[in-house]
Amino acid sequence: MRSTRGGFLRRQLFAKLDTNKDGKVDVSELKAGLAAMGVKTTKEAAQKIVSSGDENKDEGLDFNEFSKYLKDHEKKLLLTFKSLDKNQDGRIDLTEIQQSLSDLGLEITKDTAEKILQSIDVDGTMTVDWNEWKEHFLFNPATNLQEIIRYWKHDSVLDIGDSLAIPDEFTEEEKTSGLWWKQLSAGGMAGAVSRTGTAPLDRMKVFMQVHASKSNKISLVGGFKQMLKEGGVMSLWRGNGVNVLKIAPETAIKFMAYEQIKTHERFMAGSLAGATAQTAIYPMEVMKTRLTLRKTGQYSGMFDCAKKILKKEGVKAFYKGYIPNILGIIPYAGIDLAVYESLKNVWLSHYAKDTANPGVLVLLGCGTISSTCGQLASYPLALIRTRMQAQASVEGSEQLPMSQMVKKIVEKEGFFGLYRGILPNFMKVIPAVSISYVVYEYMRSGLGIQK
Repeated sequence: MRSTRGGFLRRQLFAKLDTNKDGKVDVSELKAGLAAMGVKTTKEAAQKIVSSGDENKDEGLDFNEFSKYLKDHEKKLLLTFKSLDKNQDGRIDLTEIQQSLSDLGLEITKDTAEKILQSIDVDGTMTVDWNEWKEHFLFNPATNLQEIIRYWKHDSVLDIGDSLAIPDEFTEEEKTSGLWWKQLSAGGMAGAVSRTGTAPLDRMKVFMQVHASKSNKISLVGGFKQMLKEGGVMSLWRGNGVNVLKIAPETAIKFMAYEQIKTHERFMAGSLAGATAQTAIYPMEVMKTRLTLRKTGQYSGMFDCAKKILKKEGVKAFYKGYIPNILGIIPYAGIDLAVYESLKNVWLSHYAKDTANPGVLVLLGCGTISSTCGQLASYPLALIRTRMQAQASVEGSEQLPMSQMVKKIVEKEGFFGLYRGILPNFMKVIPAVSISYVVYEYMRSGLGIQK
């Protein structure tokens, strides 16, 4: 009896949505029909519903496809409802929403949980029963609160040239489906194109970190003129090859290390994974700095650079600046995550009315601001690292340990001496983010990764 009634209701609903009476519901009919019924949905969400139910690929749902989609979707919603209903009383309350999101790795405030609950709660009881849950999500392609995680997951799509960000976190479904390697490949390609596009500014940053001082002031224009005079246009890309080449091993090691130790709190596990990856690929970091600063004819390439460093300075040279580099992970990753979480919670508290999806511009803005804050906090350590890496290649340079180098810079140039090269570093953030995002989206499309 219940299934017959359900079938009758689905038939009524289908007839209401099929406005041109051609026996199928297309994207525009679905969107317009749901809007008329007071159910707000985006064109993308309507397209996703039609695509997932459209078995004969005719860009519309006939009644059988429509009915099957609703029944399948309802089953998924019921499973999700039961998993959220921790005490099995048939209702989801505030603490259960907070606990469920916490289990998924998203810590939210009580206010945010209330906003989520209020958006689903029809009868004002501040709890959600099965009917309220079903009605809210029936025409939403999302089947669970993991949508908030998916939209707001702080991943490494935005490559601003730093290697200190906490690695991506993948769900079990993403890992078993093979989606993880596609995501990492897309991110890696985005990083390679982004770093290549902003390499001249990166070289200028390194140049200013090592050579600029109170007595040797280097302006942006003057620095570029000097580089062009010494080595021509192509010299602006010195060091970029190894900078791009290290993306693959670093990403792979970071991902594998994170998978092994992610039972710890995300910040701690991410920092340890980052430190593991940095330890493994650090010789490439040293070579990147040396190749970036090289004079015309000094090295014929990466292998020649490695051979000459080994012969002249020994194995230890490949780990110069290692300590400030590892120390830099903590302020960078900590502040990056904290700022991102704060911005995310502000958005969810004030603007998440109909959807958890903040849109591209908000996500890009949050990611850019949090990464920039992380850079700002860790920049003095990055400068010390670069100077230590470059010491032996700079004529007349003293071989100083970290503490003495900090002391010397502050004494001679003041506190802001630790921020030499910050201007070209910040100048490359917006183009780097823009390029990496565009390339990432093209790669996602090419690899068949659904949004």
